[in-house]
Amino acid sequence: MSRASGMPAAIPVQKKGQTGKIIKRLLHYLLASKIRVGIMVVSGMISVGLIVLGPKILGRATNVLFSGILGTMLQKQGVPKGTPMKQVIAALHARGQGSLADMISSMDVKVGEGIDWSKFGTILLIVIAIYLLSILLRLVQNFLMTRVVSNAVFRMRAQIEDKMSRLPLQYFDRTPRGEVMSRTTNDVDNISQTLQQILGELFFSVFMVVGTFIMMLTISPLLTLIAFIIIPVMGLCAGFIMKKTQPNFIAQWAKTGEVNSHVEEMFSGHMIVRSYGRQDVAKAEFEGRNRELYDASFKASFLSSLVTPVTTFFGNLSFVLVVIFGGVKVLSGTLSLGDLQAFTQYSRQSSQPLGELASMGTMLQSSLASCQRIFEFLDEEEQRPDPADAHEIGELTGGTVEGHVRFDNVSFSYRPDEPLIQNLSLQAKPGQTVAIVGPTGAGKTTLVNLLMRFYEIQGGAITIDGVDTSTVTRDSLRRHFGMVLQDTWLFDGTVRDNLLYGVPEGRHLSEEQMLEGAKATHVDEFIRRLPEGYDTVLNEDSSELSQGERQLMTICRAFLSDPDILILDEATSSVDTRTELLVQQAMNALRKNRTSFVIAHRLSTIRDADLILVVNHGSIIEQGSHDELIALNGAYATLYNSQFTQASDDTDGGSL
Repeated sequence: MSRASGMPAAIPVQKKGQTGKIIKRLLHYLLASKIRVGIMVVSGMISVGLIVLGPKILGRATNVLFSGILGTMLQKQGVPKGTPMKQVIAALHARGQGSLADMISSMDVKVGEGIDWSKFGTILLIVIAIYLLSILLRLVQNFLMTRVVSNAVFRMRAQIEDKMSRLPLQYFDRTPRGEVMSRTTNDVDNISQTLQQILGELFFSVFMVVGTFIMMLTISPLLTLIAFIIIPVMGLCAGFIMKKTQPNFIAQWAKTGEVNSHVEEMFSGHMIVRSYGRQDVAKAEFEGRNRELYDASFKASFLSSLVTPVTTFFGNLSFVLVVIFGGVKVLSGTLSLGDLQAFTQYSRQSSQPLGELASMGTMLQSSLASCQRIFEFLDEEEQRPDPADAHEIGELTGGTVEGHVRFDNVSFSYRPDEPLIQNLSLQAKPGQTVAIVGPTGAGKTTLVNLLMRFYEIQGGAITIDGVDTSTVTRDSLRRHFGMVLQDTWLFDGTVRDNLLYGVPEGRHLSEEQMLEGAKATHVDEFIRRLPEGYDTVLNEDSSELSQGERQLMTICRAFLSDPDILILDEATSSVDTRTELLVQQAMNALRKNRTSFVIAHRLSTIRDADLILVVNHGSIIEQGSHDELIALNGAYATLYNSQFTQASDDTDGGSL
C-alpha cells in the first residue's frame, strides 16, 4: 500500500556531459534507416535553398517596378525618352539632386519605357514555381521524418518489452509498478510527440539560417555583420534559460512517475483504503505529490516560455538595425531597393528560425529528460544470461522430465550482508508431494523462486533429474513447471483464453479436454452462469468473478497446462472451506504422478503430503511425514495443534 512514511523517490540528476551521451544514443535510434534520413536531409536542403532564392528573385521584380516608375517620372520631368543614363545622372547632379542620381545609378532605368510587365510577370511565375516545388519537398521531408521518428519509437518500445523479459524479479520487487508504467508509456509518448513536433522544423530552421546567411553575404557583408552581431547575445540568453530549465524537466517526469505509482497503488487497493477509512490520507498524499508535479511542470513551462519573447526581441532589434543602415545604403546608391527588400526578408527569415531553434531547444530538453529515464531502464542490470552452451532440459533428460528435484548445499541471500539460506539440502523424488510450512518470512516462497530460477543461487546446486538447472535455458526449465500463486492474475480476454494461457505452444487442447479440466477443478459450474459462458470477456480486475472463483480459474489454468512439476503457493487461501475440499480432490488428481511443491498455512491441506519441510530463517528445521512430525512433537506439532485448537475454540464459541 501507500509508502507515505517512506522516503520519496530520488530525482535523477543529469551529470556533466551526460546530455551529449543521451543525444548520441537517441541519434542511434533515429539513424537506424540511414537512407530515409539521407533523403529527408537532402529534400530539406533543396527546399530551403529554393525558399531562400525567392526573396532574391522577388528583389528583381521590385527593381523592375521601381525602375519603370522612375523612368516614367523622369520623362514627366522633361527628360527626353531614350536619354542615356549617364547624361540623366549628370543632369541630376547639376540640379542638386545627387541622392536621386546615386539611387538611379544602381538601377536599370530607361527613360520613358515604363514598367516592363512581361518581365515582371515572368519573375512572379518563376517565384511561384520555386515556392510550389519547395512545398512539395517539405512534404517529402515531413513524411520521411514521421517515418523515421515512428520507427525509432517502435524500436525503443520493442527494446523495452525485451528488456522486461530479461530483468530479474528483484527489479520488479523494488520498483513500483506505476513507475515502470510511466517510463514505458508516458516517457515514450513524450519522446514521440516532441520529436514529431521539432525534428522536421529543426532541420528546416538550421538550413534556413545557413541559407539566409549565405544569401545575405552575397547582397551586403556589412549588413550581414550588423544583422548577426546580436546572435551571440541571443544565444547566451537562450542558453542560460535552457540551463535553468533542464533540471525542472527532469523533475517533472520523475514526479509524473511518482504520481502514477501512487494512483496505481490506490486503485489496486481501493477496497483496503476504504475499509480502513484512509481516503483522506490517500487524498492528502496525492495532493502533495500532485503539487510537487505542478511546481516542477510550472517552472519548466514558465522558464521555457521565456525563450520566445527573448529571441523575438533580439530578432526585432536586428531588423530595425538592418532597415536603418540599409536605407542609408540605398540613398547612397551602394544598394538597390530590391536588394534591401530581399535583405530585410532574409533578416526575418533568419531571426525567426533562430527563435524557433531556441524554443525547440527547451522542448528537446523535455524529450531528453524522458530519454534519460528510458535509457536508465534499458541499462538496468539484467538477470544472468543463459550459458552459451545451455541446452533444452529435455535434451539432457531423454525428452521427458520425471521430476527428481535436489537442493545440494544451496546458499542464497537477497543482500550480501543478510544471509537467508545457507547450505540447504533437500530431495523430492518423482511423484512426491513436498509441503513447505513455516512462519512468514521464513523463506518458503524463496525456495520455489530459486527452483524456477527467478533468482540465482550463490552457492551449491539445484538439479532436476540430475541436470543442474543453471546449465539449461530458463525457458525450457520453466515450461515443465505449473504454478498457482496466492495472488490471482487474469488478463483482459475471454474466459477461454485465460484458462488456456498455460498450454504450451504447439500443443492442441480440444474443447472436450478443456471442459474436463474445468469440471475437475469446479470452474465449469460458475462459468456457465456467465453471460457468454466460456466466451465471456473479463476485464482487468475480473469484477465479474469473486476472489475464490478467480483462484479456481488459476488452478484450472495449471491443471490444463499439464506440467511435470507443480508449485502451489497458498493456492487455496482464497477458497471457502466447502470449495477447498472439492479443490483438494482436484489437486490430488493433478498431483498424481508428478512432483509437487505445496506452500501452505492451512496445515489441514497438506496432511497427505509425502514430505513436509518445516522452514525457519532459510533453514529446514524439521522434515518428515505428517504423522512423523506430530510424533516428534516439535515445531510442526506446535503449529498444527495451535491451528486446530483455535479452530475448535472458534467452533465452540460459535455454538453458544
